[in-house]
Amino acid sequence: MYQPRKRGYRKDNATLRWSLPDRVFFACGACHILAYAFLERWGTPGMQALWIRPAAGQTGNHVFVDGGDWVFDYHGYANRPQFLAHVWRGARRRWPGWDATLVPLPRDVLISEQKSRGYDGLWLREPGQFLHDAMPRANAYLDRFRAPAVRTAR
Repeated sequence: MYQPRKRGYRKDNATLRWSLPDRVFFACGACHILAYAFLERWGTPGMQALWIRPAAGQTGNHVFVDGGDWVFDYHGYANRPQFLAHVWRGARRRWPGWDATLVPLPRDVLISEQKSRGYDGLWLREPGQFLHDAMPRANAYLDRFRAPAVRTAR
């Protein structure tokens, strides 16, 4: 949940949205594309995409990858409990009384507008519905990060 501070920014302006810096682009409406690209590149059965679904009548959607004790989004990797506390604290500072639930999303929902509409309150753009295809941009952004650490059983 990040709000761009660019003068005249509007989500329906495809050119302005595409021109946002990568971090802001993947925070403001393309977080699901980044989550999909991450899962395609490094996903394991223990990882899933989670949607922060705001309570009825509230705003503040976000999709991130849950790896168990860590998460990944446009910030990179973070400790899961600290990340969730940070999100809730920040949202409640901006919107007093804010609350949300975590909803697991199947991987194919992340890149399908039609399938995303099967979730009340969710509407995701497909990679090709941006000014340009967002998938190559997501993959290039992921190049900045290392693969997640894989735990081995003892």
